[in-house]
Amino acid sequence: MLENFSGATRVHFIVGDPIAQVKSPFGVTQAFEQLGKDAVCVPAHVAAQDLQTWFEGVSSARNVDGIIVTVPHKFDFYTLCATSSPRAKFLGAVNTIRRNPDGNWHGDMFDGLGYVKAIESKGFALQGKKALLVGAGGAGSAIAHSLILAGVQELAIHDGNTDRRESLIARLNSLHLGRVYAGSASPFGFDLAINATPMGMQERDPSPIDLDAITSNMFIGCVITAPAVPPLIAAARAKGCNTTTGADMFVQVRELMVQFLLET
Repeated sequence: MLENFSGATRVHFIVGDPIAQVKSPFGVTQAFEQLGKDAVCVPAHVAAQDLQTWFEGVSSARNVDGIIVTVPHKFDFYTLCATSSPRAKFLGAVNTIRRNPDGNWHGDMFDGLGYVKAIESKGFALQGKKALLVGAGGAGSAIAHSLILAGVQELAIHDGNTDRRESLIARLNSLHLGRVYAGSASPFGFDLAINATPMGMQERDPSPIDLDAITSNMFIGCVITAPAVPPLIAAARAKGCNTTTGADMFVQVRELMVQFLLET
């Protein structure tokens, strides 16, 4: 993969805290190679209190063309962008940024688009459905936005951060599309339930969605990539549910991110 790796290789980072669980460095570097680009994606473990200093240092490196952003920095990186897409402005969050011609940064958010594509690739039609989303963070906000744009009739959002949840609900309802309201961890009565939180990455984590209320006719999703089959997805599959995982999402999001990073 790195036969031509040299000082001329263009550099992209993926930044988060933690970072060990992400699959993007290999997958994005592989995508660059398949497109004939001399470029790599490198992981960076950066805590929130160090983010500004790290970003300023990286921005001064003239061979750094892009940054992929993961938990918990998606809202903070939006404020570091000089320009952003209408989607990112609506959400106040980004998951990918690239250089503008003047050297400043332009951001966009692809988590929601990628997750909707992952759901649809499993044969599940979103139009007119009732959905529960647990998590109103960077990825969760983007998924909520894309679900509404995809035609979900009702969307319940559950998040312990009530201010963040209510802000997202208000913004989504301002679109006058599907009905959006506060929900709980119970998927009872829903066609679709998605975990968009980190819960499930650690063995001691409680289930983000009430497992007892899951029935076989539901579609169950989760955004985490490690473990590859989170406990929520394992339990849903045991009940006969159609499911999608963080890896399914990554396949779709990677294509969108790489296309964005290589645009000039």
